[in-house]
Amino acid sequence: MKYVIIILFIAISITLGTGIYLTQAEVDLKLGGILIGSSLGTGIFVWIPLFLYYRSKGRDLKDYMLTPENIKKMRDKNID
Repeated sequence: MKYVIIILFIAISITLGTGIYLTQAEVDLKLGGILIGSSLGTGIFVWIPLFLYYRSKGRDLKDYMLTPENIKKMRDKNID
């Protein structure tokens, strides 16, 4: 999974860079727009969920929530 995320990130970055280059150099504005849009869509709807799933796997979500128990622990530690 780690290597899939890395390869996908590199592919998205290259596609985004190519799209920006094509748009800025005015070589092909339509293709540049398509590349930018598809790379952003892939990044938002595919890469970010995969990355978040990979990074949060095996962690307990309750450790990061403000539950009454966690608030009590913070007060007991006397955090300033």
